[in-house]
Amino acid sequence: MPATTFNLADLFEAAVDEWPDRDYIVDDRTRRTFAELDERANRLAHYLQAQGVKAGDHVGIYALNRVEWVESLWAIFKIRAVWVNINYRYVEDELSYLFANADLSYLIVEEEFAERARTVAPDLPRLIIGDDYESALANQSPERDFAPRSDDDIYILFTGGTTGMPKGVVWRHADVVMALGGGIDIMTGVKLTSPDGFVEKGRVGFPIISYPLPPLMHGASQWSVMGQSFVGNKVILRGKFDPADVWKTVESEKANLVMITGDAMARPLLDYISEHAAEHDVTSLFAVVSSAVLFSQSCKEQFMELFPNIMISDSIGSSEGGANGIVRVDKDSQMKGGPTVTAARDTFVLGEDLMPVKPGEMGRLARAGNIPLRYHKDPEKSAATFMTSPDGTRYAVPGDFARLELDGTITLIGRGSVCINSGGEKIFPEEVENSLKSHPEVFDAVVVGVHDDRWGERVTAVVQARAGTTPTLESIQEHCRLHVAGYKVPRQLTLVALMVRSPAGKSDYRWAKQQAMVDAGLEG
Repeated sequence: MPATTFNLADLFEAAVDEWPDRDYIVDDRTRRTFAELDERANRLAHYLQAQGVKAGDHVGIYALNRVEWVESLWAIFKIRAVWVNINYRYVEDELSYLFANADLSYLIVEEEFAERARTVAPDLPRLIIGDDYESALANQSPERDFAPRSDDDIYILFTGGTTGMPKGVVWRHADVVMALGGGIDIMTGVKLTSPDGFVEKGRVGFPIISYPLPPLMHGASQWSVMGQSFVGNKVILRGKFDPADVWKTVESEKANLVMITGDAMARPLLDYISEHAAEHDVTSLFAVVSSAVLFSQSCKEQFMELFPNIMISDSIGSSEGGANGIVRVDKDSQMKGGPTVTAARDTFVLGEDLMPVKPGEMGRLARAGNIPLRYHKDPEKSAATFMTSPDGTRYAVPGDFARLELDGTITLIGRGSVCINSGGEKIFPEEVENSLKSHPEVFDAVVVGVHDDRWGERVTAVVQARAGTTPTLESIQEHCRLHVAGYKVPRQLTLVALMVRSPAGKSDYRWAKQQAMVDAGLEG
């Protein structure tokens, strides 16, 4: 039956009823049709209710990408509870903070992480994915007999915390489906007026096979899965990122679209397929989509050289602001920090007065319209991010700086919290990182500022070199001077054996800065 609300579970169930026998989720263990996964999610929802989980309760999902992750998310939404994404890389102190801050009342956990979860929260009720999980489902009803749901039900997305502790962004279902779930078409700005518009889009389009590579605890993958669900598309999942396995899976499952998070995934994928292209038939692939982190022009052009007919798009957005813009990538495009994109509906660049800037001016990226309610349990950060302008418009202003170009497009400059102040000049790391990554001896790079007696902060390149090479500061400087202004050129080079990033590929600026400070003798 058609969905009557923009509640996420209602939208999913409408897709199930429209395409029950179509393949939905495939992982490296099993595959489920829409109807099969819906039935299992119903069983799990009934089990959670039997354990005392009720509407509004917070249930953690602590697992690698797998079918059960998706079954769990729909089961929790079906009973109007709230699921909490948990970073499987967190150590005990970080988990303790997250479990407490998120007010977890129940936990669904993969066996690999069960002991760590037990150590952190011994009294938290839990269901372990494996035999216990299967037994729990087997004894429950497969029926869809749940209470009516609402547009006002809550979804919380916990951010990765690469520049601070994680924080939960609290959304209404009806708002987040517009901002991140495809309710507003990011290319055209057209907004659905009715919940059944998703099924209508699925009917008139052709089904695609989507393969999001980042972990599901990252918002980009969550919305890749959920957004594809609403229009009847098949989604491939794998537990961990392995470049060789990615290309083998593209071949075996005939994937059409691969979603990555910038260079951290693009570079190893490109390195592998450059050497092994003849071994794989990947002609099914027609699109690569990147989101959330820097996707350098050098990587984009390498993709286009290897796959001349492929469509590549780069987008900007955030957990707090939703999808803010997208661009289809061409050869020889210029990047000045992040990409220059066509602005999404309700996306603006604001000045210090919280009013839209004029073309050619820089300000902070913001979104109006369908935006979050608040941060979970953090009124101070909520007030600093969700603000009302003098004309009464409420905006989400997460902290990214951007420039409104003369033609109305928007160029992402960078996150203000990692901006470097060197001799009074503001330097955004992304622009310098983009130039570094086209250096032939640089595999990965993060740019940070470290204390300097003369300049206040000096620009430091933290670099993972390509195998068999040792880039020098002089060669890095010579290369960067071709791409960025002199005051942005790195004055220090710190080489690391392996770059530390989040599982989704986001830069860990705290870790990189610590490496640079130790290298400079500023921290022992």
